[in-house]
Amino acid sequence: MPLYQLLLFSFLTLVTSCRGQVKTDAPGSTSNYKPVPDVIRNFKAKGVAPDFDTTLVSQYIRSIFQDSKGNMWFGTLGEGVVRYDVKTLTYFSDSDGFYSTSVYAINEDHNGNLWFGTDQGVYKYDGKAFRNYSKNEGLLHVDITRKGILVDKSGAIWVGTHGGVYRYDPFVDIQGGACFSLFKQLPPINVAGIMEDKTGNIWVASSDNGVYQYDGKTTTHIAEKELLGENYAGGLGQDKAGNMWFTMKNGICKYDGKTFTEYTPKDGLGGTEFWGLYIEESGIIWITARGCTTRFDPSITLPNPEAFKKFTPAEGLNCCVQSMYQDRSGNMWWGAGSGLYRFDGVQFYQVKQHGPW
Repeated sequence: MPLYQLLLFSFLTLVTSCRGQVKTDAPGSTSNYKPVPDVIRNFKAKGVAPDFDTTLVSQYIRSIFQDSKGNMWFGTLGEGVVRYDVKTLTYFSDSDGFYSTSVYAINEDHNGNLWFGTDQGVYKYDGKAFRNYSKNEGLLHVDITRKGILVDKSGAIWVGTHGGVYRYDPFVDIQGGACFSLFKQLPPINVAGIMEDKTGNIWVASSDNGVYQYDGKTTTHIAEKELLGENYAGGLGQDKAGNMWFTMKNGICKYDGKTFTEYTPKDGLGGTEFWGLYIEESGIIWITARGCTTRFDPSITLPNPEAFKKFTPAEGLNCCVQSMYQDRSGNMWWGAGSGLYRFDGVQFYQVKQHGPW
């Protein structure tokens, strides 16, 4: 081969090989490759079991959230809050100004601040420091519930507690006053979840007194459905057709604004004592219960066993699911009784500190 052809061949080979190099994936990428993150932790876990597996992200993950930058956040029981940015898994705790060990809710406001609902009130994180809001700031009930922080379309921040719903006033905060106040158009209920629907209505599920709808002017109490008041684990969501879905003690129900349609183990749900509910962008509904997690496709006309797929610990997901979340890439995440899990479309796999992410 002539010298100029040999040099050209070598150059093309080099360019092709460089283009084929593996690149670091962004958070939420559907690629199978993820780098092994560094782990930053400068404290000892509190309140975890003596036989706790220290390779887990955490033993109990009560809340999961992806921020506007693509970082994944995990609220734990015993290890503060954890941020995963692909390169690093960072645990925030006392030395960072985050003194709570139980994190039940995470959300982000329109200014990019992260808000964390804990057993010691609310924390705001501006990317540099944490600030705690408690009784001195008007939050008389500091025990924030699961799914207990809502940032609505207008930017208003709602906080659900075991003693009612509070709203945050940023202008009072700037002036140094009590910036949280009880929302008196709702009774002081034990909040089990709070969300905003597509038309701007605020929905609040209680653990013992049904569901409340606030349309911006009036509050409607929905409690005529038997056992709807057993909605104690934040099970509420809205599908693309506008139907509201709620968990109940003996199953779940769909509410179209007029009537309820109930689904129970007789229809195909798995487990007993139903806890949580999450609706994917695809319309698939996940329901967690004691002993089982069910994947429900409501587009399939019942009765049909194909509408329900049950997952028990034998299929890879540990019992006692604490949280569910779908990231912007469509990946589903679970926090269960033994750490963090992902779903690959067929089965669950456990995600530990060093992966597989």
